[in-house]
Amino acid sequence: MFSRTLQSVLLKRAKQFPVVLVAGPRQSGKTTLCRATFPDHPYRSLEAPDVRREAREDPRGFLRALPNGAVIDEVQNVPELLSYLQGEVDERPAAGRFVLTGSQHFALSETVSQSLAGRVGLCELLPLSVTELAREDRLQDVWGTILYGGYPAIHDRKIDPGDWFSGYVATYVERDVRQILNVTDLVAFETFLALAAARTGQLIDQSRFGADAGVSQPTTRKWLTVLEASYVAFRLPPFFRNLGKRLIKAPKLHFFDSGLLCYLLRIRTPEQLRLHPLRGAIFESWVVSEIGKAYRNAGERADLTFFRDRQGLEIDLVAEMGLDRCAVEIKSGETVPTDAFAGLDAFAALNAATQEGVSFRSALVYGGDVERQRGTVSVLPWFKVGDHPWPGL
Repeated sequence: MFSRTLQSVLLKRAKQFPVVLVAGPRQSGKTTLCRATFPDHPYRSLEAPDVRREAREDPRGFLRALPNGAVIDEVQNVPELLSYLQGEVDERPAAGRFVLTGSQHFALSETVSQSLAGRVGLCELLPLSVTELAREDRLQDVWGTILYGGYPAIHDRKIDPGDWFSGYVATYVERDVRQILNVTDLVAFETFLALAAARTGQLIDQSRFGADAGVSQPTTRKWLTVLEASYVAFRLPPFFRNLGKRLIKAPKLHFFDSGLLCYLLRIRTPEQLRLHPLRGAIFESWVVSEIGKAYRNAGERADLTFFRDRQGLEIDLVAEMGLDRCAVEIKSGETVPTDAFAGLDAFAALNAATQEGVSFRSALVYGGDVERQRGTVSVLPWFKVGDHPWPGL
């Protein structure tokens, strides 16, 4: 079992709330983490048909059989159980009594907010971070690390990532996609998924995206929501602040796991990835996801955006928490080009001119191995991205 950074946050939430929910993609390690953290809790999986049927047909009896609480897995399979759980924990609000896991973000969030508001502590567990892999001495070089991604099973069992992701995608499309949304044309959805991978790190043009996938714009919008709800991809919103600029308003698309992204792009070896025309976009998506993991693993949610104006100034990521802001430039090369700092310098000048009272700093993450400081810019090698003190961490 991998040591997970989120465990300390999970224990903290369990001391504060009667219910703790750990959400995240399938196979990210939620069950393993929860069972290891709460070994004395009985375990019930709502993936099992008989357990699921019992919870649906007799929810009060199901909960009454667990007087001291339990770890209940994949709770999105019986969302109505949460309404009965509300009464149970109101009657006996012992901290950390029930630990739930779920792999459908939006559906769970809506149900939890309606049924368990104020009673549940929320955590999100994404696949293994670069920091967690380094802690277990599982890092490869930059391209091998990105190709393998962060799903624990690949590293635990030493499985070829192409073989593992083949089954993962098939199961995801056949089960999760049908469950989240009634997608009847699964072949079209698989095409859409591959097209989404080819657009990682790019602005989302829904009309063009839909035309390329052969589906309508409303369908494109729904299917993007499916990718987000199941922790496959996410939309990075544009930065909007009073900087006196005409800004691009479309979001960017990024993938949560680089291994899955590479599989969908038919990249099978580190050497293929190193030479791939999309390697810069893949590296950018990986860095953005790793910074997002750093926040989630600390139990925090920062404002993560990107900046692009109509004059061509672009910043790959802007991380903010409170009055602390950091602009991040991302370069996949092992050498930092001399012009790599121009955008960061221009964005720093814009921030200084607005006098917003924001504490501003800059960072450049690249595919090399040397950490250094260039004036006010922290130059970070790829393997340090999870350890940097980003705003609020």
